[in-house]
Amino acid sequence: MSDTHFYRVADGHGLPHNPFKAIVAPRPIGWISTVSADGVPNLAPYSFFNALSDTPPIVGFSSSGWKDSVRNAEATGEFVYNVATAELAARMNATAAPLPPDVDEFVEAGLAAAPSRLVRAPRVADSPASLECRLTQIVRMAAADGRETDSWLVLGEVVAVHIDRRHLVDGIYQTAAARPILRAGGRADYAEIGPDSMFRLVRPTQA
Repeated sequence: MSDTHFYRVADGHGLPHNPFKAIVAPRPIGWISTVSADGVPNLAPYSFFNALSDTPPIVGFSSSGWKDSVRNAEATGEFVYNVATAELAARMNATAAPLPPDVDEFVEAGLAAAPSRLVRAPRVADSPASLECRLTQIVRMAAADGRETDSWLVLGEVVAVHIDRRHLVDGIYQTAAARPILRAGGRADYAEIGPDSMFRLVRPTQA
């Protein structure tokens, strides 16, 4: 049997850094753009993000605290997911700064905004792919004992998709070619998906 470090979460992990985020990793970065009810664009990265359904396509991000992205999504019923890449990493990180609601993160991070087609929130123009979403639910998450937390799960149905044609080969989106980055869990750790990290497994079929 291997030597394991065990701890009850209620008692604390006893380590220099909480391992939870490093164990559940790497995670896609939900680079979420919204617009306020007053028309101010907002852009922020969320490391708790993923695709949650394919029919209809639904994505979701979780916010620790009722932040601008959640407030804007509730007010307008819309948000956009933008793929964060190695090329955009520094500017993505800049959008994580805690800025006032009336500050446009696109401007602060030196990012060009592109108009969406079906929602009001702008897209990151240089992102290789963006998903326009209409809000389906905002869920306040609860602990196992039923206690309400200050974490909010924001779910949206994808209603439109933008793909840079450079990343389509024979009609197939090339995930690695875009060099997406993912949150790897440490204080400042990220991972990158590149061609060398790809492999294929064909799903078994019923005999």
